[in-house]
Amino acid sequence: MAAEGGGKEMNEIKTQFTTREGVYKLLTHSEYSRPNRVPFNSQGSNPVKVSFVNVNDQSGNGDRICFNVGRELYFYIYKGVRKAADLSKPIDKRIYKGTQPTCHDFNHLTATAESVSLLVGFSAGQVQLIDPIKKETSKLFNEERLIDKSRVTCVKWVPGSESLFLVSHSSGNMYLYNVEHTCGTTAPHYQLLKQGENYSVHTCKSKSTRNPLLKWTVGDGTLNEFAFSPDGKFLACVSQDGFLRVFNFDAVELHGTMKSYFGGLLCVCWSPDGKYIVAGGEDDLVTVWSFLDCRVIARGHGHKSWVSVVAFDHYTTSVEESDPMEFSGSDEDFQDQMIHFGRDRANSTQSRLSKRNSTDSRPVSVTYRFGSVGQDTQLCLWDLTEDILFPHLPLSRTRTHTNVMNATSPPPAGATTITNTSSNATNGNNSGASTPGINSLSTALPRSNSLPHPAAATTTTTTTTANNTNKAGSGGGIGSGIMDSAIATGVSKFATLSLHDRKERHPEKDHKRNHSMGHISSKSSDKLNLLTKTKTDPAKTLGTLLCPRMEDVPLLEPLICKKIAHERLTVLIFLEDCLVTACQEGFICTWARPGKVGLLPSQNQASSPSGTVV
Repeated sequence: MAAEGGGKEMNEIKTQFTTREGVYKLLTHSEYSRPNRVPFNSQGSNPVKVSFVNVNDQSGNGDRICFNVGRELYFYIYKGVRKAADLSKPIDKRIYKGTQPTCHDFNHLTATAESVSLLVGFSAGQVQLIDPIKKETSKLFNEERLIDKSRVTCVKWVPGSESLFLVSHSSGNMYLYNVEHTCGTTAPHYQLLKQGENYSVHTCKSKSTRNPLLKWTVGDGTLNEFAFSPDGKFLACVSQDGFLRVFNFDAVELHGTMKSYFGGLLCVCWSPDGKYIVAGGEDDLVTVWSFLDCRVIARGHGHKSWVSVVAFDHYTTSVEESDPMEFSGSDEDFQDQMIHFGRDRANSTQSRLSKRNSTDSRPVSVTYRFGSVGQDTQLCLWDLTEDILFPHLPLSRTRTHTNVMNATSPPPAGATTITNTSSNATNGNNSGASTPGINSLSTALPRSNSLPHPAAATTTTTTTTANNTNKAGSGGGIGSGIMDSAIATGVSKFATLSLHDRKERHPEKDHKRNHSMGHISSKSSDKLNLLTKTKTDPAKTLGTLLCPRMEDVPLLEPLICKKIAHERLTVLIFLEDCLVTACQEGFICTWARPGKVGLLPSQNQASSPSGTVV
């Protein structure tokens, strides 16, 4: 893994790194920032965020980038790996007084070369709809802060809709808006629509239709981020109470939950086929959760501090067929889940992903690639491979960086071996969507090929927990009939959040810097107890399906883990030719994928080797 200057120190910032695909290189000429290129003093400011949109203009250079730095918001033509960034000519620049932009999102459905719809959330709670091409500010929502006075943490257009958008706040509330409706001149009155475990949904009571259409109250504490599933039917939310909650968005029903190892969850993303969710947060881990099984299937440890963004790489997710297979009707559920990327390579991957069919045939060899960045200034890349996804079937190859702590350790006190319920698990799940490895509760934990298997299958769940999970799992597959327009590109945007500066944690200041997995189980998070008045005692969730112990699930090791910035990282987006990162100093960096430097029409400097520290 190449390090600039020969790798003299651990603290040296890397400008290239190597994976099995080849060398990723930082393109210093493609760096975006404020026009003066001066590092931004980020103390007390909101995280830098980046949004992309393609406007399909005639020049063939239709990518546009939006980013916020402090009180400023910029909108540029994004030239990526092709040409150097020209920071002297932003298409639009806005400076706000009294409030700061916190997050933003483009409507990909309505974007044209003449007009784009950009939603911007603010630290004081308002949401603005602007057109940075026409330079118009068309509407301001929650203008008088009658709906919510707290900071906007995430804003996204509802997939497939030209007018509906969802906004989350640090109050723990989410609101559904329609751009065509007003917010009214009085505070809204609500009527309960649906209530469940630690969540409720209200409709707005008024004579005429007004915003918000719905109010969601989710969990305890700040709702840090949410993400729609690729088909737009499900919504994953992560909160400061440490819970991932996945809802059926249209039916307004809870599908499943997961609890962090400790602390809040800060970020979340879906796999391209909607089968897996990855979350990251204050436990320094990335946690992989199965949508169909409603359980944790792996954790990844590589970061030394809070994980601020997770994202799947749709272009490196690979599928290799083991044998020619005949497909039965059972794979229709998966075909229906597929989303359309508009890119040949992604389409190829998607069509092959959709061939992961029923349990009675051999699975294809599948590798999901995802990445994470954190407050430790490090970028990690991870591979989720078939020995984790399909632990009970013959492996077609071994190329996973996995490690399981205490793989042969005996079950902890109070552990139960599920025997009688295993038949229930089988029967319950056969009626749902079929995926290899769905009945994994009743068999041994997944292990890397090189590690010994435990003599007996153990789990720390009780019989009743297993039954509950089977009920949730039997509802499995995402239904058919997706919105064709849901997420038209392979770009994922993640809103992250830094709630409290580290200086508030004087006794634990060194913990985040010198954190090791050995201390996780003994270290309690005083901050979690202060921040959340959660109804669920963390001690009672540890060792259950909500939050398995560290030794009960496979532990992934990162493919690469590189320090790439001076300040905490707040952005990670995978594009076809490159990946994009940003740090709190306001520098947006483009990393060319292997073989993508100098192959496209470009200025001279695009073909020069990059090796300069940011």
